[in-house]
Amino acid sequence: MPQRLLLLIATALLAAQALPARAEKADRLKPMVFTSDKQGRIDNVNQHTQLIGNVVITRGTLLLKAEQVDVRETRDGFAQAYATGKAGQPVSFRQARDVPGEAIEGVADQLEYDSKTETVRFIGNATVRRTRGAAVADEVTGAVIVYDSRTEVFTLEGGHASPNPSGRTRIVMMPRTLPAEGAASAPPAALPLQPSTTLTPRKPS
Repeated sequence: MPQRLLLLIATALLAAQALPARAEKADRLKPMVFTSDKQGRIDNVNQHTQLIGNVVITRGTLLLKAEQVDVRETRDGFAQAYATGKAGQPVSFRQARDVPGEAIEGVADQLEYDSKTETVRFIGNATVRRTRGAAVADEVTGAVIVYDSRTEVFTLEGGHASPNPSGRTRIVMMPRTLPAEGAASAPPAALPLQPSTTLTPRKPS
């Protein structure tokens, strides 16, 4: 079955399972905080900050960890972060959703975060999961995954940097628990990530 058709089927299955829920909305009102173990450099003229060594970025419930991060501030006051990991220690990202106990977690060789569009781009050996407590509810893997925290939509593509055989993308959807026969119907679960079949190519920084 063609990969495009598989993604269309997965989109339909995910969209049919529940009602929408977004990433933690309060995060966009919080300041971004940067820390690192090694050297850093701040260029106030060009609005450019570089951090090296166990870099940690927080913004409310958002948590990003990397070996090196370049942050550029745009003219309208937003930040664009470009993060890279190191051998055996990829870049990691986590952010809570508005659904209590749920979060989005992901890892990749490189990561790009845009605070204006609130999108995260996982590049190289990328894996993104929706977790419910300690359990994984959904998981996607591929060469590149783009997560839009405003719309709760992700886009993925395969390629040689995919962790899957032959560079394929992979989507795993865990079964939802159904109410016992005769029991009162439970409220609908939150909508999981919705795969898209379009992706604007962009070369890693």
